[in-house]
Amino acid sequence: MIDHCKNFIMTEFYQKQLYQTTFAVSAPTFKLCPSDTGFEVAFAGRSNAGKSSAINTLTNQKQLARSSKTPGRTQMINFFNVGGHADARIVDLPGYGYAAVPESMKEKWQKELETYLVKRKSLCGLVLLTDIRHPLKYFDEAMLHWAKDGELPVHVLLTKADKLKHGAAKTALLQTKKQLETLDLPFSIQLFSALKKDGIGTLANVLGDWLHLDQKNLALTFTNGKGADHE
Repeated sequence: MIDHCKNFIMTEFYQKQLYQTTFAVSAPTFKLCPSDTGFEVAFAGRSNAGKSSAINTLTNQKQLARSSKTPGRTQMINFFNVGGHADARIVDLPGYGYAAVPESMKEKWQKELETYLVKRKSLCGLVLLTDIRHPLKYFDEAMLHWAKDGELPVHVLLTKADKLKHGAAKTALLQTKKQLETLDLPFSIQLFSALKKDGIGTLANVLGDWLHLDQKNLALTFTNGKGADHE
């Protein structure tokens, strides 16, 4: 009961921190990224995987991460500060796997993504978003291999889970998990629906852990709140 209460309060705390996420800066290339300090978690996925919707739902903001109606149009690395902390950041990477972009541009951004995942020292985890109906396509697998090269843990979001019935969604989850287990890299996986707001708490806990969000404020919550009665 005590652990359950603590977990609930921690999730609530992380969510409140994420609700205070603000846009920081956009970088057109890896070399122009902001100072490589603190902690970052990158969000990556195909152009139609629902990345912007996931970030907006997670942060409880409608327009924080802006999506383009034309897949592949958004080609910047976007940085967001979490909870008012410049040293805790969410990074929205350009969508990939699009067809309506010149081959030279695809190659350029594939190289930029690889460089960022392998060389960015403050990057402490990758959230990989993939449509539950078409999980882990070629470019998703490339991202996983780059994450492995960069020794990054990966949290896979099977997005648009509301598009499948419960049984089919669970089957897709298990099948994707088995596929990930063959890659020999640290990973976790979950179902997610931005439309139904399902899976937000689980994702918030992953980000709170990776970003080392302020534990002192959490301690005050236990001291001054209902949690103190159970100590």
